[in-house]
Amino acid sequence: MALLGGLDLAYVAGMTIRNLVLVLGDQLDDESAAFDGFDASQDRVWMAEVDAEIGRSHKKRIVFFLSAMRHFADELRERDWTVEYRRLSEAPDFRTALAEDIDRLNPKKLVVVLPGDHRVLEELRTVAKEHQRVLEVRRDRHFYTTPEEFDAWADGKKELVLEFFYRKMRKDLGVLMEGTKPEGGQWNFDQDNRASFGKDGPPDDYEPHPQFSADAITSEVMEEVEARYPDNPGWCEGQLLPVTRAGARAHLDWFLEHGLPDFGKYQDAMAKGDVVLHHSRFSALLNVKLLDPRACVDGAVGALRRGAAPMNSVEGFVRQILGWREFIRGIYWRFMPNYADKNALGCRREDVPQFFWDGETDMACVADAMKGLLELGYAHHIHRLMVLGLFAQLADVHPYAFHRWHMDMYIDAVDWVSLPNTLGMSQYGDGGIVGTKPSVGPGKYIQRMGPYCKSCRYDPKKAASDDACPFTTLYWDFLARHKEKLSDNQRIALHLR
Repeated sequence: MALLGGLDLAYVAGMTIRNLVLVLGDQLDDESAAFDGFDASQDRVWMAEVDAEIGRSHKKRIVFFLSAMRHFADELRERDWTVEYRRLSEAPDFRTALAEDIDRLNPKKLVVVLPGDHRVLEELRTVAKEHQRVLEVRRDRHFYTTPEEFDAWADGKKELVLEFFYRKMRKDLGVLMEGTKPEGGQWNFDQDNRASFGKDGPPDDYEPHPQFSADAITSEVMEEVEARYPDNPGWCEGQLLPVTRAGARAHLDWFLEHGLPDFGKYQDAMAKGDVVLHHSRFSALLNVKLLDPRACVDGAVGALRRGAAPMNSVEGFVRQILGWREFIRGIYWRFMPNYADKNALGCRREDVPQFFWDGETDMACVADAMKGLLELGYAHHIHRLMVLGLFAQLADVHPYAFHRWHMDMYIDAVDWVSLPNTLGMSQYGDGGIVGTKPSVGPGKYIQRMGPYCKSCRYDPKKAASDDACPFTTLYWDFLARHKEKLSDNQRIALHLR
């Protein structure tokens, strides 16, 4: 519908909009249930870039989300659909922007797929109630399961164990199964997936990830971000992720050929100057729904069938998507909103250390993880969990403060996936809902999995001297601080003794 002098002709003529379909920044799914029954003659799509949601976000995170959103809006317009799109300067905060457009457009109903953030869902309900509109929240078909299905599995269980949930998913979907038995004779191949690169680093045939260049839309977003958020961490330039469905699919094809074969063996390994290695970097593409998890799982299984990747790599990769990702989402919706308030160990520090923002530290492993994070807005799970997450845990950072930082710094962070991973798995803030014990260890763990200690001024074997490794010192301090709270945890009893 055309615009005249900034006025919407349909609105001026008094026409009624049936459905205002809300597409959030992490819902860029062209097969979304939100579009079921969409009628271009009487429905509209609504999208907004919300300045208040950005805060201290990494520049690359802002660029990725805004560029992907603008590309997606253009794809919808190519269907001859009308997209009501608010840019940063037009949407100071989410509720105000939506409320103004409800008043302006006068839709009968608001339609949205279940958001990835409990707070956003509550805001939508509030706005709909205030404006006396029906809010229809539809299932997110992107995922294999629903929160209700997860609850049905979880009800009555004393502990929610990923391994058992993962096995159920494999059986239900027939993925890597031989009848009722796991293909390859075992459910996981963790024992094959803990190799380090050793003193020589990654193999000579290791192929770096493909580069994606900035098109006109992404370049425009970069200029806006630099002008609007000059003091935010990170930078816009450098290695980019794809921001379209076609680009995401090309990235998947590359990974299945080049990254997957050694993903399993080296998934826990670290190498100086590279925080990606054999990892896919699909998490951001999956979490904004430019990439379908079924395409990833089916592609990996297909690589196994062709002999292009070994079982330990394929199973490890499938477990991350079919198991861990679905499990974490189930945890989020089962325990929210109270989950965000959990702080089982009573951690008191209200923010992460300053070097979590600028990377300025003499700890070689932390400095390298932060260098990669500032460059890419990404680091693989060992850097997140057993370097940066470990330090935050040992340093008494409040688990929600660590989550807030994670949401700001990582491109792939969305509340449903970040909160259980950071507050739960990384920081043990939930007291054992996600992980059965704190994921803590001294500097020797980092020495075992990466090359950093040999070039670091700190010695991982020492706990009490000028050159003692802060990880080692803080590890024993952590155990001393929390010995009463952890005394009944059998998985850490030996360390406490």
